[in-house]
Amino acid sequence: MSAITPDQARTVLREAELLCPPEQIETALDRLAAAITAQLAQRDPLVLLVMNGAFATAAPLLQRLQFPLRVGYLHATRYRGATRGGGLDWIARPWPAALAGQVVLVVDDIFDEGDTLKAILDELRQQDVAEIYSAVLVNKRHDRKVADLTVDFVGLEVPDRYVFGCGMDYKEYWRNLPAIYAARE
Repeated sequence: MSAITPDQARTVLREAELLCPPEQIETALDRLAAAITAQLAQRDPLVLLVMNGAFATAAPLLQRLQFPLRVGYLHATRYRGATRGGGLDWIARPWPAALAGQVVLVVDDIFDEGDTLKAILDELRQQDVAEIYSAVLVNKRHDRKVADLTVDFVGLEVPDRYVFGCGMDYKEYWRNLPAIYAARE
């Protein structure tokens, strides 16, 4: 159960600021697809989606990747419906599980501080993947990033605010929005 009601979620959206309209999202997805294609089209990648956030980014992104690839998923979270992260919780380990020797692209919704993404990439490296890449729709601009983590493919930059839409949620709501909003401060 969510920490807020649907009526409260409607109020959050009504009071939010539109940061990235759908047209800007589409352009960012085109850029992401072009960059990923240039790097991985000949590499037979396994694309792992980080659930739940990546589904909204991954579906239109994968449709733009016009080369053979395989798709799997994993589910790790630090938020559990909250607006601040805690410890990493593995809900579903990477699937398929046989990752040794694979070229892997991890797709997530946002690179905020990077704790979740770093833990995911570290887990995958322990499984002897041949190469590992990461892609996010959104990079949040601030100086609190974890050390030694760089995302290979980034679609958009947003300010250091609480954002939702395009797979990112506000207390479990609004992942389904086609645009990115910032919650009222």
